[in-house]
Amino acid sequence: MSVPNGSPTELQEYRDGVRSWLKANAPASMPSAAELIPAAKAFQAALFDAGYAGITWPKDVGGQGLSAAYQQVYSDEAAAYELPTYPFIIGMGMCGPTVNDLGTGEQRTSYLPRLLRGEDIWCQLFSEPGAGSDVASLQTRAVLDGDAWVVNGQKVWTTNAQWADFGALLARTDPDRPKHSGLTMFILDMHAPGVTVRPLKDMSGRAPFNEVYFDDVRIPVDAVIGQVNAGWNAAVTMLGHERVSIGATRKPKTNPMEFASLVELARRHGVTGDPAQRERLAELYAHERVLELFNVRMRQETMAGNPPGARGSVAKLAGALLLRRAIDTAGQIAGSDTIAWEPGDARGAELALGINSAPASSIAGGTNEVQHNIIGERILGLPKEPQVDRDIPFRELKVGTQRG
Repeated sequence: MSVPNGSPTELQEYRDGVRSWLKANAPASMPSAAELIPAAKAFQAALFDAGYAGITWPKDVGGQGLSAAYQQVYSDEAAAYELPTYPFIIGMGMCGPTVNDLGTGEQRTSYLPRLLRGEDIWCQLFSEPGAGSDVASLQTRAVLDGDAWVVNGQKVWTTNAQWADFGALLARTDPDRPKHSGLTMFILDMHAPGVTVRPLKDMSGRAPFNEVYFDDVRIPVDAVIGQVNAGWNAAVTMLGHERVSIGATRKPKTNPMEFASLVELARRHGVTGDPAQRERLAELYAHERVLELFNVRMRQETMAGNPPGARGSVAKLAGALLLRRAIDTAGQIAGSDTIAWEPGDARGAELALGINSAPASSIAGGTNEVQHNIIGERILGLPKEPQVDRDIPFRELKVGTQRG
């Protein structure tokens, strides 16, 4: 299928349409926590109706079938706004693309249009208390019982589980196989009996993550994504999408850790004429721009049928390092104002929250160390780390609660 790349004239017309639509439909302010989900679903539905949801997704699942150039135009224009799209980032960036790649025809046409229309929110159910970066050590079990798989176990650090309608669940289905080959990925109804979601509060008082417990949860046999016991391949596919999504996510220009926000911070502190601050800001701008262009290239190559593979780790790692650089720049500009502010100073509170939240970018989606390993082994061709447990049946390994 050929994908329209768009001539300069066509892309400019598209940009004019996006700009006009966002000006008319973007909310004036972010909804309150209580209003976030209905507002997010309504906005996603409006995006779909306007033809701006799933811009590069296939038409048979409700997408627009356009090239990455059109997606870049939309992202450029949307960066000027605070849009209530956060609840959909896991579904749109990770779960949906994986179902599109590996799901059955019925799964694709049943779930993906609903996701694009804003009817369903998704989460990713990978990490466990004893299996974080080493995802293959997970112990949540799924046992076949007649026409259903019965799941028991626990997940943790699950973003958006408190709102999710569906989750992409990775569970162990054959403990007699080595740890990477006895896993299966399922589509889980988060409202099914036996699913319990508990919020996890961070030091800011917010609860962006959750624990999720499974107590004899029954999953239909047709809910497998890909093949039974081939869940590691599905996980690698999703992690690839996740790393590209995290690295490529275009934050709004009002984000306190973006270049434009830090320039405004420098103006408020009267240091825009300081050569050292100007140099830091210039370097930050250059790194932001390079990462943007790298992500544009990856999206274009993906649309041309060349998945990013391990290069998604480059985008993910570069995004985490860029954020660290932004934190350092903010500290140099604002000094003690980054940790203390006057009551009622919303900008001061927002800056501190942005700094406190930033370290998570070095962990989410795989730590920086994991990304270094992937880049070293799969891109640079360096020797692999020793993996003494690679061929041992999982039930014989001393991992997590099996150590006892």
